[in-house]
Amino acid sequence: MTKKLIFAGFATALLATAAVPALAEQNEKDGAMHRDAALTAVINHERRKDDKVRDVYRNPAETLAFFQVKPTHTVAEYGPGGGWYTRILLPYISANGKYVAVNGNSDSIDFSSRAREGRSKSWPERFPDVASEWTGVSPDKIAAYESDEVPEELKGKIDRVLIFRSMHGMLNGARSDSELQSLREILADDGMIGIVQHRANADASYAMSKGTKGYLKQDSVVALFELNGFELVDSSEINANPKDTKDYEKGVWTLPPVLTNKDENRAKYQAIGESDRMTLLFKKRP
Repeated sequence: MTKKLIFAGFATALLATAAVPALAEQNEKDGAMHRDAALTAVINHERRKDDKVRDVYRNPAETLAFFQVKPTHTVAEYGPGGGWYTRILLPYISANGKYVAVNGNSDSIDFSSRAREGRSKSWPERFPDVASEWTGVSPDKIAAYESDEVPEELKGKIDRVLIFRSMHGMLNGARSDSELQSLREILADDGMIGIVQHRANADASYAMSKGTKGYLKQDSVVALFELNGFELVDSSEINANPKDTKDYEKGVWTLPPVLTNKDENRAKYQAIGESDRMTLLFKKRP
């Protein structure tokens, strides 16, 4: 073989090797664009016409990107409530991943009536049909469990657990440690928990930051997660609102969308908008 042919073969191999990372990078970019397009389509779907007014405060596309959520992930939404994020997550995830709804352990809750207890305990059976009505996704593709009843085959398999504005409820019910331990158990070793939570000022009084007003200090949330086997990966100001004075007698529910004071100072609170919120991402500590 001549030196010319040897050199040509070497050059071809070198170019091919150099092309591998470039191709991988382009594929990742193409995949990200596809994910973004799919998420944009879900966010702009007609079924969200009433929800979209909240997007300016809740920033779903940016928030899910910060949480590094992929449509192929197994994603657990903790405390779906009225389904604002469910109507985004479920259609986005269910086509190529798996959506799981998780509620708190009802055995750890003191109920004010048997009717409320019954509604809570029947939630895992009822939620798939409710979420299907919200999104058009078949109930067969929707799993729902209480945190202490997630089946063994899912434990250690959840890529993301997402908790939207629910941490104060855990603390108010004196069940934050047990709930976080249950969520840690279902999370994959490389999985992460994304948190959006009403944020108290760093120097707020105990009364204004213990959770009964809806607000928590960011440092307190980080410390709580660290105590339960997590470490902070990153924080973001995506959902910050500097207009929120956080000094309302009736707590965060004074602001939209609840507007507890009804017509009293309605324009004032609507001008403030929704609460100032921390956005945090945690991973499991070994």
